[in-house]
Amino acid sequence: MVRKTCILLGALLLSQPVFALHPLETEEAGTRGAGRFQLELYGEFVEEEEGDFRETAVEAVAVLSYGVVDNVDLIVELPWNRYEVEGGGAASGDEDGPGDLLLGVKWRFLDYGERGLSIALMPGVSLPTGDDGKGLGNGEVSGETALLVSKKGVLGGLHLNVGYRRNEYGAEADDRLLHNDIWHASFAGEINVTADITAVGNIGVETNPEKRAEEDPVFLIGGLIYSATEELFLDAGIRWGLTDAEADTAFLVGVTARF
Repeated sequence: MVRKTCILLGALLLSQPVFALHPLETEEAGTRGAGRFQLELYGEFVEEEEGDFRETAVEAVAVLSYGVVDNVDLIVELPWNRYEVEGGGAASGDEDGPGDLLLGVKWRFLDYGERGLSIALMPGVSLPTGDDGKGLGNGEVSGETALLVSKKGVLGGLHLNVGYRRNEYGAEADDRLLHNDIWHASFAGEINVTADITAVGNIGVETNPEKRAEEDPVFLIGGLIYSATEELFLDAGIRWGLTDAEADTAFLVGVTARF
């Protein structure tokens, strides 16, 4: 049951290590532009079942980005989480509430416009607004950073992320069982199917937060993004776990508005 619980908490706390355009978990290096906003609202549903043990997790997230200058964005992300565990004996039950607030900056420091190549750095910090006693947050301030590389073309784009997160845990967690240093690497691709529909794929791996775990979570995402207008995007996708450390299946849906 320890492995299952870590999968659930990982889905809630680590599913979106950088502030990506949903349903991708890999962030592009592009920025919004001076004076421009972007609001993302997305949800994720995860379900795991093994014998008489069953758990579900639902996450709803709001992400607001603002372009301070053309190549620098400020980002605020606030998740709301709910999870339920059944058949876990004393661990059975359900909890819900806000997660940890994330504050980030994206700095696009290299841009080869004629080649469609951009490189950015995205540091961030999470504040312990989630109740760590309920498994909704870490209980301490944690920091992260990621290197983002994007290559855009007529047919679509490619994105590569390499990130690091320093997880600090509150008194409710046992530091002897959990890693503080979490590494993440992911790769995503976009293909313009039509003028309004983009197909996306994403694969990634990150450090398992459980020290006793024998493997790290690896995921694969497939999805579609529909451009309802030039400023409004709807998306849906599915994330599959490629190792036992990742949740088997998660369903993703979101909406993005730029203004």
